[in-house]
Parts: sequence; C-alpha cells; structure tokens
Amino acid sequence: MTDEELVPCLEALLFASGKPVDIKTIQNILEIDEEKVKLIAETLKNKLIDSNSGLQLIEINDGYQMATLEKYYKQVCALLDNRPKPSLSQAAMEVLAIVAYNSRITRAEIEKIRGVNSDSAINKLLEYGLLEEAGRIDAPGRPMSFKTSDEFLRLFGYKSLQDMPELPELKEDDGQIQIEEMNEENS
Repeated sequence: MTDEELVPCLEALLFASGKPVDIKTIQNILEIDEEKVKLIAETLKNKLIDSNSGLQLIEINDGYQMATLEKYYKQVCALLDNRPKPSLSQAAMEVLAIVAYNSRITRAEIEKIRGVNSDSAINKLLEYGLLEEAGRIDAPGRPMSFKTSDEFLRLFGYKSLQDMPELPELKEDDGQIQIEEMNEENS
C-alpha cells in the first residue's frame, strides 16, 4: 500500500470500527510501524480539520477513533435517538470518580470510601460500559477489581486517565478533613 493510500485506509478502518482501535491493531492491519501509524493519524486529523469536516479523529489511550464534532451533538442525537440519554445518579458519579482516581479497586474498597453499599451504582456503570472488570486481586476471596473503560475516556473527553484534573489536597484540622486551597501559598 502506498503512503498516499494509508491515510484514507486508516479513515475507513476507524469509520467502520465505530469504536477505538489501538495502535497495535492498526500496525498489524496496515503492516507499518508505530511511528508511521502516529504520522498518518496526525495527517488524517489535520485533513479533517482542513476540510471543515463534521468528523474528528480523537485519541483514546493508545488508539484512535472517528467521532462527530461536539457542536453537532444535538443533531446527531436527534438522528440516533430522540429519547433523553440516561443520566447518572449522584451515587454512580461518586463511584465513577472513585474508580477513575483509584484503578483496580474492589467493590469493598469503593464501599469503604463511600460508607454505603454501592452494588447498584457499580452494576449500572458496568451496564453503561463506563466501568469494566480489571481482574481479580491477590487477597482473601480473590475479589474482582474495577477500572474505567475507554468509553469513560471517550465520553469525558480524556485521552488517558493522566489527563484528568488533579485532586485537591486534603488536610485534617481539629478532627475534620478540609480541602486545602492549592494556590493558598501563591496568593
């Protein structure tokens, strides 16, 4: 395959997939090295921008996905499904945040942090594809651990978990935990 054919071929692969495709898979299919994949992905990204396309190339973990531009969200949703999208409960958002900042965390650890049973929230997040099982940990009973999915990264607009905002520092004052102002010393 010539270099000129690689960009539209990558575009076709990502379009047909409809989900993130990791760099290793692209390498194997196109029979090129990782640097070449990154180069053609960057070329495709710029091509979409330059042509004022309604699509964009997004990077998720170590892969790529074609997506519509955010400014066309309403119109795309109207086409695909005019029902309101399910919203996450406060409990589900809490569990999602805990897992996002503590990958490979067990159900018991989540419940210890929240102080309440979290079965329903965890099950709903698994159903929505925002969490996934991360394997069993080496502890009594070999409990299942959880991590966020690529769908979580895609929906929240992160390339990887390292792109998430830093948590504010906490300090204990008179038995109460308080959020310490991060820029307090810089004022």
